[in-house]
Amino acid sequence: MKINKMLTSMVLGALATMAATSAMAADMTGAGATFPYPIYAKWAESYKAATGNGLNYQSIGSGAGIKQIKAKTVDFGASDMPLKAEELDAEGLMQFPAIMGGVVAVVNVDGVAPGQLKLTGPVLADIYLGKITKWNAPEIAALNPGVKLPADDITVVHRADSSGTSFLFTDYLSKTNADFKSKIGAGTAVKWVIGVGGKGNEGVAANVQRIKGSIGYVEWAYAKKNKMSHTQLKNKDGVFLQPDDDNFKAAAAGAEWTKTPGFAVVLTDQAGKASWPITGVSYILMHKAQADAAKGKEVLKFFDWAYKHGGQAATELDYVPMPASVVSLVEGAWKVQLKDTAGKAIY
Repeated sequence: MKINKMLTSMVLGALATMAATSAMAADMTGAGATFPYPIYAKWAESYKAATGNGLNYQSIGSGAGIKQIKAKTVDFGASDMPLKAEELDAEGLMQFPAIMGGVVAVVNVDGVAPGQLKLTGPVLADIYLGKITKWNAPEIAALNPGVKLPADDITVVHRADSSGTSFLFTDYLSKTNADFKSKIGAGTAVKWVIGVGGKGNEGVAANVQRIKGSIGYVEWAYAKKNKMSHTQLKNKDGVFLQPDDDNFKAAAAGAEWTKTPGFAVVLTDQAGKASWPITGVSYILMHKAQADAAKGKEVLKFFDWAYKHGGQAATELDYVPMPASVVSLVEGAWKVQLKDTAGKAIY
């Protein structure tokens, strides 16, 4: 009798271990961009409640995410800078858009209320070039009549890691300031001429909050969540705007998703009176040949669920959900491009 009980106990224990292992095996892994982290975290929580399947997403920056997916250490990578067709082909990767949102400049300036300060692309670029060094500089004062600006030094804060947010920010500054384009240029990792580095949106936000007289750039959800003081920006049509999802949507409205392979759209400095000038798309990267077809299919099921059921959460966090027409294109591409090792479509 005791032996039977022992055997039963051992079997039940083994089954519990197998179930736990199976549950862990079902968890998807992703890594990369910090820009979409707030919405990916929210989606993951809701998806697990709905399906029981989890997502472990590492918010480590676009550059690191690209490295991890290339090394096949995660199920998907995430980047706010779209990879070019040549790189996608060379690495056997597929790329598709997951979410859109905006990047904002944030400041820590005494006496200046959130959303009060006005900046333009050329002036913002000159601040990051070290040409404008005081908050009461004539270039800033001219944009802000009636605003009491202190004579404090400006401390520039930028990303220290390889970052898609940096790509969007530097791409915008390069489009609006020729000197910035020639001296620093656009990229996920650039050689900054001045400033203090922070890792991730979190690191930049923490530095700006800590350092008086500082300016940085973060994804809008981080600015709102941390109650940071953002600035207005003048867009391509000459309109000063506050960041919000309507302005991000306006910038995305003219995107031509079918014109480039990998849906590689860059939405900075878009025309339109309501277009926020630093709007971006966050992309997902997956290997076309899926060694673990079940896991690959689960990743697609997650993003299919997010497309269909994650829109409200995205809007609440001031992201822009992908339009239904784009989702249809993406899911059509999944069927063609993503296959198991035998060449059979996994979606």
